[in-house]
Amino acid sequence: MTEKRYIHTIGVADTAMVLATQEGVDPQKAELAGLLHDICKYADMEWMAQQIKEHDLNQQLLEFHHELWHGPVGSIVAKQEFGIHDEDILNAIYYHTSGRAGMSKLEKIIYVADMIEPSRNFPKVEKLREFAAQDLELAMKYGVRHTLQHLLKQKQTVYPDSLLCYNNCWK
Repeated sequence: MTEKRYIHTIGVADTAMVLATQEGVDPQKAELAGLLHDICKYADMEWMAQQIKEHDLNQQLLEFHHELWHGPVGSIVAKQEFGIHDEDILNAIYYHTSGRAGMSKLEKIIYVADMIEPSRNFPKVEKLREFAAQDLELAMKYGVRHTLQHLLKQKQTVYPDSLLCYNNCWK
């Protein structure tokens, strides 16, 4: 793990604990999900594609940008290599890049913490941090919107779960 990724990971874990406490979620679960959320970030793409196939993960993932893969594959590694069996933690790892409709509070916490941890620096991150301090749902709405705007600006395809997440947040 690079120093930058280490700083990011610790930042996500710490931010997740703060948000969890604010939202009445177990901060230890949030910390663990935060520490493991990028466990496969730098994994070999061919290996991740193989894991997606072998573990009956959504095969549609393979049709989209490989940046999405590390969350779902990371949930498998967390279960197999670290003995994590808590479905909420595993789902928080799985969906931290794409989001989905019907996310649990812990899933939302990791999604938002990944966007706003202290080393993140992009336009409007301060506004997202303010939203997160006030209202997790508000931070989700604007965080998902920011992600979709970024993907569209980059002319990238949008994973269906991300669209469902957006629609679920804004309904």
